[in-house]
Amino acid sequence: METTLHRQLKERYAVDGALVEQRLGRYRIDVVQPDQLVEIQLASLSAIRDKIAALLKKHRVLIVKPVVARKHLVKRRRAGGRIVSRRRSPKQRTLLDVFEELVHFTRVFPHRRLTLEVLLVEIEEWRYPGHGRRRWRRDNDHQVEDQRLLDVLEVHRFEKAADLCRMLPPALPRPFHTGHLAEGLGVERWIAQRMAYCLRHMGAIQSVGKLRGAWLYEAPPLGKAA
Repeated sequence: METTLHRQLKERYAVDGALVEQRLGRYRIDVVQPDQLVEIQLASLSAIRDKIAALLKKHRVLIVKPVVARKHLVKRRRAGGRIVSRRRSPKQRTLLDVFEELVHFTRVFPHRRLTLEVLLVEIEEWRYPGHGRRRWRRDNDHQVEDQRLLDVLEVHRFEKAADLCRMLPPALPRPFHTGHLAEGLGVERWIAQRMAYCLRHMGAIQSVGKLRGAWLYEAPPLGKAA
């Protein structure tokens, strides 16, 4: 079932004569704008990898990927029932979380006809108890009834691999390893490793050797990255 969030994002991009929910060959397209196809993907990018690869053979495609930076939890007694609580979730995602998606999307992005637009959003998530009602206090024991957009906090547009380098910290040594990257971003090293994997496979950075077992990387000269 389509969420309110998905419908709201379709409305955001269905402007200037765009058409919604159109059939194109074997695929259904969220929004068909005059000059490009728009796919709004709330789930993993890997789920649309083959679809996007096929569409790019003939069409320009814009992928809209929301990342939930702020979430407000609205709990109901039961599906469609009265509201029993509202609170803000302590879990917050950031722009860096897009690399969790891109790990499985490096064979598709970058592409000359593809643009990735990442939206940092604030949403409400409406829930009701799952099967284990006695464990209702546990956040993982619930069914999601709906998600609703409250605000679009930031919009980040990526057209080529080099655009992703905007997320690199400004004072990286040359060359750098993932320890430098983790320290500069203030994240755990495994997050930096995932980021480096994506950037290397996309051609935004290149490996230039090793230092005590750690791979060293450099960004290609300006204008040389994919």
